[in-house]
Amino acid sequence: MTDRPTDLSPPSPPKPARRSGLTARKFALMASVAAGLGLAAYGFSPPTDKADLFTTPAHAQVNNDVSKVAQPIGFADIVERVKPSVISVKVRMKDKVVAGDDDSPFQPGSPMERFFRRFGGPDGLPPGMHGRRGHGIVTGQGSGFFISADGYAVTNNHVVDDADKVEVTTDGGKTYTAKVIGTDPRTDIALIKVEGGSNFPFAKLSDDKARIGDWVLAVGNPFGLGGTVTSGIVSAIGRDIGNGPYDDFIQIDAPVNKGNSGGPAFNMKGDVIGVNTAIYSPSGGSVGIAFSIPANTVKNVVAQLKDKGSVSRGWIGVQIQPVTADIADSLGLKKTEGALVAEPQADSPAAKAGIQSGDVITQVNGATVKDARELARTIGGLAPGTSIKLNVLHKGTDKVINLTLGILPNTAEAKADLYGDDHGPSHGDDVPRLGMTVAPAGSVAGAGTEGVVVVDVDPKSAAADRGFKEGDVILEVGGKDVSNSADVREAIKAARADHKNSILMRVRTGGTARFVAVPIAKG
Repeated sequence: MTDRPTDLSPPSPPKPARRSGLTARKFALMASVAAGLGLAAYGFSPPTDKADLFTTPAHAQVNNDVSKVAQPIGFADIVERVKPSVISVKVRMKDKVVAGDDDSPFQPGSPMERFFRRFGGPDGLPPGMHGRRGHGIVTGQGSGFFISADGYAVTNNHVVDDADKVEVTTDGGKTYTAKVIGTDPRTDIALIKVEGGSNFPFAKLSDDKARIGDWVLAVGNPFGLGGTVTSGIVSAIGRDIGNGPYDDFIQIDAPVNKGNSGGPAFNMKGDVIGVNTAIYSPSGGSVGIAFSIPANTVKNVVAQLKDKGSVSRGWIGVQIQPVTADIADSLGLKKTEGALVAEPQADSPAAKAGIQSGDVITQVNGATVKDARELARTIGGLAPGTSIKLNVLHKGTDKVINLTLGILPNTAEAKADLYGDDHGPSHGDDVPRLGMTVAPAGSVAGAGTEGVVVVDVDPKSAAADRGFKEGDVILEVGGKDVSNSADVREAIKAARADHKNSILMRVRTGGTARFVAVPIAKG
């Protein structure tokens, strides 16, 4: 198995042009000037007293004792304190195929492979990555860090997933066997426990929320070559990289390479603000865009993994979608906030509590719901059996609904294709100015009895622009059930009379329902 940070892309950067002697001298002079002013890439020296700076003769300044010259602020003290808590995680799997081997920098004949073959690396691979390519015993490398003195450590799920054997090597060079306590694929967190040994140096998960612009240190063990430290800042928070409904990543620009997965990102207090899990990279190397799982998420997941080896999440049982500007206009909302309920699932807590399609969930326990993704994270972060209060906008009226959370099912629901290749007869009635033709569901084979079926779409129409396609079933228009084209026309006419720019339709595609806001022409 190989460690696999997310590789989301193009060509290597051009080699820097060689400086001429004159340019090099100018560069050295500029560096000397910068050093004299006390500037550094990572901070500024204490301010120099203005009187001393401008009244002391130049020769006296030059002849001053070097020990008295202000030095740039660095990270050595923090690194010295936190680096011992970071470990290398090596896994072994039997009868596997190396995943993503084509992306490895150690391909036969590559510069890295030639380097390690020349200097004694087995099979042209660095220490800890030997093994036959292809089928057979496969080893992979990642990073992690201790979170307690008795040997509990955090790494990525994708580092230890399907591992037959796990070994960790400390910063001091000692190797121990470790046991996988539990994993959570949804957040890519794993908890392991070192067998044997005690009094390990450990890191503290931060209680502070990361802020954009904060300094950050990424520590890891890429390719098993030994601990490395890189620095940067927090570039963004709350990043969604399409990994799942619980995406809430911290984006950092500290270089993070393959092999660093599972390693910690430290703040200037020496606390862990995140676990490095993914990179954006055209070539497999760092380009200054890396993603870390926030410490508060790690705390919640690790506590459950330690307690029972798995993670249980709260569940209300609704299909939700964002409130776009068009949807907000259709519902008469002033802000594009909240989560729109496309459909409550049968026998779910939401359905039993009376939540209906078209409702907008605006608050959970008094906290504002910014969007659908935030609702999913909030509910998923609560334990099953928890009683919660939801503020819901129902047909323009605010309601408060109390319900008890269920347990999020471990398997995704199947989405059946209702129509196959045969949609039945293609007759139907045109819906004016929307560019589609509909027919009662009962007249189309396999479409059921509710709503109207889209049997034709003009590719240059508003309907096509909103993603309608043949076979979609329109269940509601403007909050009213429809069973024929006349119902659709009446709903559109009412929306125009109410001075709406768009109308909301509830549409079912396969086994999934969603709301679509369609612009309506005037007149």
